[in-house]
Order: sequence, then C-alpha cells, then structure tokens
Amino acid sequence: MNHNTPLPLAHLTASRPRVLTLAQLREHGVTASDAAERPWQQILPGVFLLHSGPPTGEERLHAALVYAQRRGGEAMITGLAALALYGFTSAPALPALSHIDVLVPGTRRLRSTGDVRIVRSHTPPRPQEVTGLAVAPVARAVSDAVARLCDAATVGRLLGEAVRGGHCEPAALVRELTVARVLNRPHVVDAVESLLAEGRALAEERLYHLVRGHGLPEPLWNVDLRLPGGPHLGGVDAFWPEHSVAVEIDTRVPRQGGDEEWSECARKREALERLGVSVIHITPRKLRDWSEQQAAVVRTALAASGDREPAACLAVLPR
Repeated sequence: MNHNTPLPLAHLTASRPRVLTLAQLREHGVTASDAAERPWQQILPGVFLLHSGPPTGEERLHAALVYAQRRGGEAMITGLAALALYGFTSAPALPALSHIDVLVPGTRRLRSTGDVRIVRSHTPPRPQEVTGLAVAPVARAVSDAVARLCDAATVGRLLGEAVRGGHCEPAALVRELTVARVLNRPHVVDAVESLLAEGRALAEERLYHLVRGHGLPEPLWNVDLRLPGGPHLGGVDAFWPEHSVAVEIDTRVPRQGGDEEWSECARKREALERLGVSVIHITPRKLRDWSEQQAAVVRTALAASGDREPAACLAVLPR
C-alpha cells in the first residue's frame, strides 16, 4: 500500500472537526486555487473550514489552535474559552464568545486575527488535554480571563467556581493573578479577599471534622498564646495545652508587596517552638484531600509530647 497516496476529498469533508490548514490540504493534493473553488471558507489565515455554514464552537477552537500551532509552534486555549471547556457554569458558552484566547510563548511572532486573540507568556504552563485540545491549566485560564474583565460580579463567580469546584487551590489563583499584575484592581482585590475569607472558614470547618471524626482529644479552638505578663506570641487554630501541641491552618498565599506574611508566620512558629510548643501547619488542600493522614500527624505529635522537655507556661486567651 502506498502511504503517500492522498486521501479522497470525501474523506476530508466527512472528518470532524472539518478544519484543516492549507499545508494539510496540500498534503492531500488540494491547492489554494482548488480550495477557493469549493464551498469552503478560509476562516483564519491559512486555515480552512470544509463546509459553507457557520463554524461550530468545536470548529472555532480547532481553527484557533491550528492557526497558532502552524510551523510547529506551541499554543493552548486559555481565558473564557478554556473555562467553558472545563465546564464552568460561570463562563459563557462557546458559541457566545466573541473571541478565543490562545496562549503562546512570548517569543513567537504571531498576531491576533479574526476571533483569535493571542495572549503571550514568557513561561507558558504545561497544557492540559481537554476533549483532545491543548488547554491552559485552570488557574492560568482564570487569570487570563480576569485580566480582560471589569465586572466585579463576574470575576467573583469565576474565582469562586475555580476554588469551590475543586479545580485549583486559592494559592495557585493568587499566584497567577499576581504575575498578571491585576491584583491592583479594586474589583479583583475584593473578589480575592472574599474568596480567601470563605476558604479559611471552610478549612476551619474541615479541621473541626478532622479532630472529631478521627477521635482526637478536644483542643482549645481559635486561641491566642502569650507569655504570662509578656509579649503576644500569636494565634493558632487549635491548641492542646496539656500536650503543648498547636495546629495552624496555613492559608498563606503569595501577594504583591513582598513576603511579610510568610516571614511573620515563620517568626511565630520559631518563637513557639523555642518555648516547647510543637506547631503543625496544615494547608486547606491537605484538610480536604488527606484528612486521615493529617489526623495521624496530629495524633503522633500528641503521643510524642511526653518525650519532650516540658513547655514554658503560656497564657491562653480566646481570639
């Protein structure tokens, strides 16, 4: 069998999606003039739709990618189109989108054209595969969408669905929004602060379930620790005074303006551990996905307390 024999045109027009580049058509023996004589459409430079009707949402996405991936270039769907592919109910359906955002490396010479809008990145993420298409990870897709949105309610819904739907962690979202330099926009800051507050409340609830569901001794909840008559040492989410074990939910995220929050947290932990308190940091993701493992960590710390030097006497106050 001759593998170089061009496939018949009937095979091309029957394929799905019916989108091919001019280079691909030439491989099948179809010249540019042949293509122009057929009831096909050049919907993007060098990209043909092999029927005369309007493109479907799937065909628009494939056309956008093959346009951006010509000559072997790296590209992936991002922004609202990517979120629609991930099934976000807060993102418009694909047919309603005026533009398809495509993420490419910053060094590529490629222009926005038609309904394709080029988004550049110095360090593109590793794409995910969704319905056979290269798609940016959720956190990056949300960031690219938010960068073009001015409506606070829409931004809040997208961020909320990304986290509540389990698509990504708040820290990943904030990191991408920071890189995109949109955290100086008031409507984005408000949405992020609301999301982080909601995420903390949910994490606290999961910590309650971890302690009670795994039979751990009841701690003192949400307390401040200080030396009697001395300085304030900091607050913790759970504290077992008879064991000198504390648990703190680690909701720190990278923000614009430095790492002051991270430094303060490290100082607090070091101060408490110098006084004999064992501090366990648990992230919201670990509480959600590995609660049994985290319960074992806490149980081990409680059991090991008898082998440590007695802790300093601390004053415990509600916070």
